[in-house]
Amino acid sequence: MFAVLGGSPLVMLTEGWTGWRSGASSMGGRAVVEHTTTYVAFDSSKETLAVAIADGGMRGEVRFWGTIQNRAEAVRKLVERLAAKHPALSFCYEAGPCGYGLYRQIRSLGHPCTVVAPALVPTKPGGHIKTDRRDAAMLAALFRAGELQGVWVPDADHEAVRELVRARQTAMQEVRRSRQLLSFLLRHDRATPSRHHWTRAHRSWLARQGFAHPAEQVVFEELIQRIEVACARQDRLEDAIRKLLPAWSLAPVVIAIQALRGVAMLAAVTLVAEIGDFGRFASPRQLMAWLGLVPKEHSSGRTVAPGNITKAGNTRARRVLVEGAWTYRLPARMGEDITRRNQGLPEAIRAAAWKAQTRLCTRYRRLQNISKPQNVIVVAIARELAAFVWSIARMVPPTVPTA
Repeated sequence: MFAVLGGSPLVMLTEGWTGWRSGASSMGGRAVVEHTTTYVAFDSSKETLAVAIADGGMRGEVRFWGTIQNRAEAVRKLVERLAAKHPALSFCYEAGPCGYGLYRQIRSLGHPCTVVAPALVPTKPGGHIKTDRRDAAMLAALFRAGELQGVWVPDADHEAVRELVRARQTAMQEVRRSRQLLSFLLRHDRATPSRHHWTRAHRSWLARQGFAHPAEQVVFEELIQRIEVACARQDRLEDAIRKLLPAWSLAPVVIAIQALRGVAMLAAVTLVAEIGDFGRFASPRQLMAWLGLVPKEHSSGRTVAPGNITKAGNTRARRVLVEGAWTYRLPARMGEDITRRNQGLPEAIRAAAWKAQTRLCTRYRRLQNISKPQNVIVVAIARELAAFVWSIARMVPPTVPTA
């Protein structure tokens, strides 16, 4: 066989390898880079990091390297040890409760790192065994194959503001839970005389309530105290947000999107803290999908079956947009609060905000006239409101430091 083809097998293999190398060079060295990069994946936990390595090339070996302590010094020694053996390294790990400290340390050591979105990691339907060793090896193989999608990593200042915003949202939830006092009163035939709860008149009415049995009186007083503590915590966190906002690098974006109806200061801070860099979305449709405001779809052949919204994105930002969408049920007008928020903003931003208000108010009434369900209308308005938020945020390009 070799005689017919001409030349020895060694010569043929050598020539084929040379041709592959020359082809790689003609492609800008991409194939060479892929074969010289070693992919390292971590399966992180509170105490340990399971490490797996995938050699370059689709047929390169994927092996479990070992387990190290989840400590900065142990990570530094591992990275230096691997860097001495491999010309190029690329690291990844799944986003989780351990945060972005590992990402920032690896980047400071001069190597690329990707924080993977856990919900988008491909899984095998028949896989019923889950261990740190298997997870790390699978992550390394998928990382090398380009099957993983990374998340946007905020810088340290942005992460700090996000923590503050989320603490305020937790305090709000505690306030809502503590206001179950109304259920306690209803069980004892103490229905509130007014439809408007937690106003000054309503609080005065609560202060006049009393119970004959000491046990019921103790429960009532404890519930009142719980409300006061929760409200005080929420107020302190909101004051902290207002004080720290001017020093934040994304403060101009927060100020700009407040021109929109239904997006006051706290709502704007929440949106910017959760979304981060609006420039990473090439179009408003991408932002809508990231927020989980686009409908599901199950299609096969000519059958197209749309469903409810995916709810696959950021829950906190989506809730803020849905709450803001309710304000568009009223006719478009420039109230005192919106006028004050528009002062000092460029004409382009003010024009975009007014366009959003007239368009969304009109669409709300149009959908209402064709008897669409109220929740469907509000979600549709929230989806378009996200597009206007994206548009205005892009008019104020922020300076987003590298994490």
